[in-house]
Formats: sequence, C-alpha cells, structure tokens
Amino acid sequence: MSSPYFSRGARARNEGSDHTLEHHYRVDIFYEAINYPKSVNEPFRSGDVIKLVEKFYPEDFNEQEKVVLKIQLQHYEIDVVQHADYKLLTSVSKLCQWLIKTRRIMNFHLIYRVASLVLTLPVSTATTEKSFSAMNLIKTKLQNKMEDEFLNDSLVLHFERELAEKISLETVVQDFKNAKDRRVPL
Repeated sequence: MSSPYFSRGARARNEGSDHTLEHHYRVDIFYEAINYPKSVNEPFRSGDVIKLVEKFYPEDFNEQEKVVLKIQLQHYEIDVVQHADYKLLTSVSKLCQWLIKTRRIMNFHLIYRVASLVLTLPVSTATTEKSFSAMNLIKTKLQNKMEDEFLNDSLVLHFERELAEKISLETVVQDFKNAKDRRVPL
C-alpha cells in the first residue's frame, strides 16, 4: 500500500506519482464516494452503516450505542428515508443540516454522529499527511538517528514556527538561568 499510485491512462508508467496506493484508496476514492450524489432509486442499507461503524469507528461507539444505532437505523428507514425532502438531499453534509433543521437529530443522534465522523475523515487524513510530510522534512538521512523526544520537539517548532519566531535567544538564555533544576550552577 505504500508504493506509488499510477492512474490508468492519465500518466505514463515511468512518471513519478505524488501519492501512494493507500492514499488513493483512503482519500481519493473516499472523496468520490462523499461527493457522489446518492441515487434515489438506490435502497438505503442500514447494514452498510453498521459495518462502517464496526470497521472504522470502533472506539467512537460502545456496545450499547451500537445496539441503539441498529434500532435508530430501523426507525430511520421508516421515518426519514421515505420523506420527500430526504430524496432531494445530495450529500452527507446536506443530510446533517437537514437532520438539525427538522429536529430529527433528537431521535437519530447516533446516525448524526456517524455522518459527522464521515465528514471529518478527509480533514483528519489531510492533517495526518501534513504531519508525515513535516516529519520527512525534519528527519532526513543525516538526522536519521534522532530520538523521539527531540523529533517531537522539532515537529512542534515546525508547526508553531510563527510563535517560535517571536521567541528571542536572550529570553531562552534568561529562562535557563532562572531554572532551579540544574546539576551545575552557572
């Protein structure tokens, strides 16, 4: 999954790729699935929602909530899926807005939570990728033996560089002099 992804027909095989197979399956296809308008003729499949929760969000739902979610999905199929306004919705974000506007979020709060988690996945994926890109910049071949604590400190400085630029060297030296826990006095 970490090998470069080459789209068929769009690039020559010998050209470099800017992302991996894992990125393609987790991000590109996921975006396509979210942005693809749902077909009104396609039946709602509550089993797919349950599989999604069990596979990708096991930490976000306890066993009791999973049972309640199954019950909510049964009621959702009867109350929401048959509604005329529901058939006009074209995205997961529109569904979330509609659940709030119609106050159905009170009855279907776990379904709303699943939809919200699905909507945040691209953001969390992008943040993770940004972190790994920064780590590749900082941890080069020359600095490959870097300890985890020093790497973490360097990454914090990288991400918070506007804040770090405001700190003067004199301030750091003065804070070090004022620190009480020293083995050797200055």
